Amino acid sequence: MAGLLGRLAGIPLTWARIAWFGLVAPRVSERGPLVVHQGVVLSERGVLLAVRGDLRGWELPGGNAHPGEPEEAAVRREIREETGVEVEVLAQVGDWVRSGFRPHVARIWRCRAVGGRPAPSEETLQVAWFDPAALPATLFPWYREPLAQALAGHPSPIERHERLGIRAVLAGMRIDLRMRVSGEPPTARSSGSTPTRS
Repeated sequence: MAGLLGRLAGIPLTWARIAWFGLVAPRVSERGPLVVHQGVVLSERGVLLAVRGDLRGWELPGGNAHPGEPEEAAVRREIREETGVEVEVLAQVGDWVRSGFRPHVARIWRCRAVGGRPAPSEETLQVAWFDPAALPATLFPWYREPLAQALAGHPSPIERHERLGIRAVLAGMRIDLRMRVSGEPPTARSSGSTPTRS
């Protein structure tokens, strides 16, 4: 019971920080559109997903490029830092131009694992391989279409426009709450290995 209370106690502060990050910061303190590079990492073990430490739910690994950093280098670096897996970038899947909560462009890349070993990091609580036909129920819903498009292997990048409104926010909150109540993933970052799902 104490573990559950501890996991739930962090929710108000976490959700307040995310609300600031999603509603206020883009409108008052940031210049230009935010571009987030994320990878659909594939191997014979499936697709690689990660759980971050703030809003908990399975997602595609990735992040922002450093100033002057080439896009593909940013994808490789971010995936390696978050998951421990080395990748080869195969193709750009497309851009998901999102408005509403946390306006940004999610630039999705199809990647192939070429080395390393999945492991939690300072940014991720858990990393695991999943069968693309059996994705976890706690995958954030805005990742489902990018994943499907990456698996479809289109010959050229696509562009989608979507609004992350109150339904997306509530879906994220429900998934975060479900993960915290269930105790998954574990909050300890000491484990050098993670479960493999196939």
